[in-house]
Amino acid sequence: MDNRLIPPSLVEAVMKHHSEAVALSDDLYANPELPDQEFRSSKKIVEMLERGGYQVEYPYMGWPTAFRAVLDNGDGPSSAIMVEYDALPGLGHACGHNAHGSMAVLAALALAEIKEQFKGKVYVFGTPAEEERGGKVPMADQGAFDNMSLAIMIHSYSGGAAVADMDVLSLKCYLVEFTGQSAHAAGAPWNGRNALTAARKFLDLVDARREGFTSDIRFSGVILDGGKAPNIIPDRALVRVEFRTGSMGRLSRLDEIVQKCAKGAAMAMDCEVSFTLGFDPFADMVRVPALEEGVIALMDEMGQAHIAVDAPTGSSDVGNVSYRCPTIQPLWPLCQAPWAMHTVEFREETISETGHQAIADGAKLIAGITYRILTDEPFRQQVRQSYEQARAQKLAN
Repeated sequence: MDNRLIPPSLVEAVMKHHSEAVALSDDLYANPELPDQEFRSSKKIVEMLERGGYQVEYPYMGWPTAFRAVLDNGDGPSSAIMVEYDALPGLGHACGHNAHGSMAVLAALALAEIKEQFKGKVYVFGTPAEEERGGKVPMADQGAFDNMSLAIMIHSYSGGAAVADMDVLSLKCYLVEFTGQSAHAAGAPWNGRNALTAARKFLDLVDARREGFTSDIRFSGVILDGGKAPNIIPDRALVRVEFRTGSMGRLSRLDEIVQKCAKGAAMAMDCEVSFTLGFDPFADMVRVPALEEGVIALMDEMGQAHIAVDAPTGSSDVGNVSYRCPTIQPLWPLCQAPWAMHTVEFREETISETGHQAIADGAKLIAGITYRILTDEPFRQQVRQSYEQARAQKLAN
């Protein structure tokens, strides 16, 4: 009896489409498209999925470069694979979206090849603009991932060892606008209400609160508009701030502090203040221990070295998905060298020989855990129970 978690037929299916996935990755590398401009990239991926037997809705949710593809294989559980394909300005695919987006597509094509071995639905979501406003955020908010037994994608990584999951911080962004009254700075400053001073004092007040911040909190801000000339008291100042925490509960409490600091500074300077969201908030990650253990078991079977999950330092729109269903985002290395993401060196690894091999290996992991969720009911129930417990703890924290 074959007890392998990744059946040989699935490995064969991955390798059958491997060259096609490599060609996709290299094409995306050569033709990078910025967030919300991924028209060519999304079209190529949609065409591949349609040829592979998926029914595709494109555009999706009114988003021109988003899509939802489904392989409807009868009654059974549903699982989602997420695809990223936007690039960075000036750096192209230096975050590796071309590589790990192709892993996701390859996994989807492989699962379609062995559909006689499972029942249920495999969804593939094309999620644009991860590098900016996060396409997964509105998808999650509008219920795209509700009732899924799993949502998965891999993120490209470096250094030789894989990681079972990627922990992330919740994130909120505001444009904070202070409005005052202009006046001649030398001739009649008493007639003015200095919006720039209010903005500066706002940032000072947040700094004064830092000694009470928990270690997971990150706050940063820049003044985008502080006036037009030094001899005119500024009647408008605009500050962009971003703040992060390890849970949505703490993010809400930090939000109250930020708003109090801004309103207090405005009151002190006889100014008015308004808040505009820079983008929809990103959630932190609901990590699912049972799901991470399942991914580690697959890595061990594949002979892939792995290390522990690092403490979160950044944010990802995958976090929003994790509040809707059991979700995981393993990190898969494209190379041995420890290149940082968002660098030219890391970008070049996506088209290297090891990067090409990583596309196949990452696809085996995505397809393997998806296959297990669809076919192993005890494991699926264990993951669901583990998820519900983890999510409840996050909401209470």
